[in-house]
Amino acid sequence: MAGQNQTSTFEFLLWGLSERSEQQSILFLLFLWMYLVTVAGNLLIVLAIGTDVRLHTPMYFFLASLSCTDILFTSTTVPKALVNIHTQSRTISYAGCMAQLYFFLTFGDMDSFLLATMAYDRYVAICHPLHYTMIMSFRHCMLLVLACWTLTNIVAMTHTFLVFRLSFCSKKVILDFFCDLGPVIKVSCSDTHINELVLLYLGGTVILLPFVLILVSYIRIISAILKVPSAQGRYKTFSTCGSHLAVVVLFFGTVIRAYLCPSSSSSNSVVENTAAAVMYTVVTPLLNPFIYSLRNKDMKGALVRILMGKICSWGK
Repeated sequence: MAGQNQTSTFEFLLWGLSERSEQQSILFLLFLWMYLVTVAGNLLIVLAIGTDVRLHTPMYFFLASLSCTDILFTSTTVPKALVNIHTQSRTISYAGCMAQLYFFLTFGDMDSFLLATMAYDRYVAICHPLHYTMIMSFRHCMLLVLACWTLTNIVAMTHTFLVFRLSFCSKKVILDFFCDLGPVIKVSCSDTHINELVLLYLGGTVILLPFVLILVSYIRIISAILKVPSAQGRYKTFSTCGSHLAVVVLFFGTVIRAYLCPSSSSSNSVVENTAAAVMYTVVTPLLNPFIYSLRNKDMKGALVRILMGKICSWGK
């Protein structure tokens, strides 16, 4: 059924970032700048953690994994958006759309699971410090990341295979600047009841389960912090979680707005949905390196040593 309609020449049309032609040049430069800063910033985080032995701890191992995921996450959507703005084209092939959908779901879900894993790491470090090295051994950290990758791939493949069974009878406009699951389902001309149920239950679980685990972890963390006798000790203990908490609020706030809050197909709602998508696909990966480096003395020190080393090597 779907195979009769999806040919090698079948294309979707992406709504894009703006309808106004006079804004295209500004949007291109802005998104190009954000993409380059995102990739450079996250690469610096990975390089700093990889080269500084003082950062070879579970917390920074998960942070490096998050930075790698953010690079891949933003690279799934932004380069195609830049090409479309530059060429003044809104088309994306069927195969390209399905590939973008799969990788977007994989890396987006990976962000959610990694943030939950990082919250668990902070919980063990603060609430069970004597058992931390045993619980968060290198082997256990690797297993946690491997489990995250496995789960995200299963979820992404499930959604993508269900989309493959849908029919798209002619050129359809996807109301976003990339192939997201909800907008793609909406433009199908076949029965999408199964897809919508899976999106509601499986998609909701992937968003809400990590979020609930993070909330539970931080409730226990805050409870433990309140038992610390000195105010300075409470501040020092909680400051190690501040960066992660800021990223959690930014990421899950926009994701929940985009996926779990109902919206209409009106022009205003499309603009609001696009703005929310930009926040968690572009802005959050952009801000993560700054949040973690500015609020973390160890990260700032490692980054300064890398940059000073580069400057010294250029001076020679």
